[in-house]
Amino acid sequence: MLECIIRDFVFIWTVVDPVGSIPVFIAVTSGLEGKIRRKVAIRAVAVSAGILLFFIIGGQVLLEALSIPLSAFQIAGGIVLFIFAMTMIFGESKPDSELSTVKDPKTVGDTAIFPLAVPSIASPGAMMAVVLLTDNHRYEIMEQVLTTSIMFIVLGITLVLLLLAGPIQKAIGDSGASIVSRVSGLILASVATDSILTGIKVYFSL
Repeated sequence: MLECIIRDFVFIWTVVDPVGSIPVFIAVTSGLEGKIRRKVAIRAVAVSAGILLFFIIGGQVLLEALSIPLSAFQIAGGIVLFIFAMTMIFGESKPDSELSTVKDPKTVGDTAIFPLAVPSIASPGAMMAVVLLTDNHRYEIMEQVLTTSIMFIVLGITLVLLLLAGPIQKAIGDSGASIVSRVSGLILASVATDSILTGIKVYFSL
């Protein structure tokens, strides 16, 4: 049980990448008052939680309605996660790529939703990950509840890190956040490979 908890925590932590969201948050809230910055952080995490919870509850139902076996989705999800991991390792780091979408926070729309909630926190990889980790055919309801709780814990930590973004940014700098993002990418690549191999095993009944 403990091993599963640690596995799910590491998996969700990697795809959400809370540390990588710090530079994005600092950029989109630049020039805003502290009270408004806190509201942006809370709303961004709340929206992310809602999106990921939707995929936990309805993601698999949607797939089954389209007659797509979860093993096929698991293989496809693993491939996408692997590509996502490769971009984290070899391409632009998460802070660099998402900072490029940031404009003046006074002229953009709701920055709590874009790019902070999506795609920074509730990334496509995170959406796929929560569906795979709550497979109705592989996990009992209590295991799914536990995974959902772990997701909320990760999002809670993300909120705390965003609220402490200023001091953390000064401590690790943009380069430090990039290093953490690349290490997370390596872990994610390993998890994605395991997801692909497991999906192939189930799909072909090996």
